[in-house]
Amino acid sequence: MTTENKFVRKLRCRECGYEYPIEPLHFCEYCFGPLEVDYDYDAISGVLSRETIARRPKSMWRYRELLPIDREPTVGLSVGFTPLVRANRLAEVLGVRELYLKNDSVNFPTLSFKDRVVAVALTKAKEFGFEVVACASTGNLGNSVAANAAAAGLTSYIFIPSDLEQGKVLGTLIYATNLVGIHGNYDQVNRLCSEIANKFGWAFANINIRPFYSEGSKTFGYEILEQLGWKVPQHIVVPMAGGSLITKIAKAIKEFHRLGLTDHTDCRIYGAQALGCNPIAQAVKADTDLLKPVRPNTIAKSLAIGNPADGFYAVKTIRESGGYAEDVTDEEIVAAMKLLASTEGIFTETAGGVTLGVTQKLIEQGRIPRDETIVVSITGNGLKTQEAVIDHVGKPMLIKPKLEEFEALLDKHAPGVRARG
Repeated sequence: MTTENKFVRKLRCRECGYEYPIEPLHFCEYCFGPLEVDYDYDAISGVLSRETIARRPKSMWRYRELLPIDREPTVGLSVGFTPLVRANRLAEVLGVRELYLKNDSVNFPTLSFKDRVVAVALTKAKEFGFEVVACASTGNLGNSVAANAAAAGLTSYIFIPSDLEQGKVLGTLIYATNLVGIHGNYDQVNRLCSEIANKFGWAFANINIRPFYSEGSKTFGYEILEQLGWKVPQHIVVPMAGGSLITKIAKAIKEFHRLGLTDHTDCRIYGAQALGCNPIAQAVKADTDLLKPVRPNTIAKSLAIGNPADGFYAVKTIRESGGYAEDVTDEEIVAAMKLLASTEGIFTETAGGVTLGVTQKLIEQGRIPRDETIVVSITGNGLKTQEAVIDHVGKPMLIKPKLEEFEALLDKHAPGVRARG
């Protein structure tokens, strides 16, 4: 099953440095540390330039030398290159000068950043010769594995906590996958999936294919840098569940600098969690490397991982960048979702409410200066988590199909509108 890529050296343990061949492995046999893809950056620098990237199609694959696939991608060819929105109206409300939203709520095909990691994971699974792909999921990953597996002609199994939002359950079942609900939280689902992966030998995107899968997150960071004109923002705020995305954004910044695509790496990176599931934020605020697992209790179910696999590395990333971490209540999540929709016309899921809510807190605390460049990560679409806001947005105003009834309504609710018209 070993494959070759001239830009990829080995898999390397993030703890002891022991090297492994490029195979479906995810932990070190010597110290049980996680494995990560190691690249030949000198070889990559000889072929990858700003001009080369700019000539390529606008998808995540424009950075393919920095992704661990052997040949041309076969899954998710249109994933990525989502908008980086200059959010002037929201910036005015928050009292900041320069605010951007990296909007993966419109990512193809399932409206979340998980389409990036799945495109890499399933392309790699096909290269390894797997015919069955699977994942443990809090919703978005399941949507993406099911959709991309269907398009690739692969059999898929999706394992989720049984209490997920109906939008995400429906958004998985529609692809004729095999969806299994587990009476338990995500951490219990993930433990079961590790046993299944070992027994059945399937390609689990976030278990035995994890070193390759996680590399797809780097493209979120690459795109921010390119879309800012090859500049590194001073501040990026990132939602945290398992903690992988925040570490990969940091890796993307370092890789672009190493390749000469940007001129520095100075960027403070901030982690965002819900108060009801905040083990990484707790560790940062307590200034400790020890993460205490928690039992999730939050409306932000896509972030509800109480024992995050990359939590230690997320804490390290935040500290090394000079950033910080915060958490927000469910009420603050809903308020932030409504604020984003009413100012910028973007309907984000609860994870986006967490990220924006934390951004507000960090600005108010003075941790993020008001006169510097800020990027807020929006990673999923609000149509998936309608339950969170359905009781907080009001009801339609009902009238009969008569002009006089509309005029009466207008006079009652917006008396100045008719005069301005």
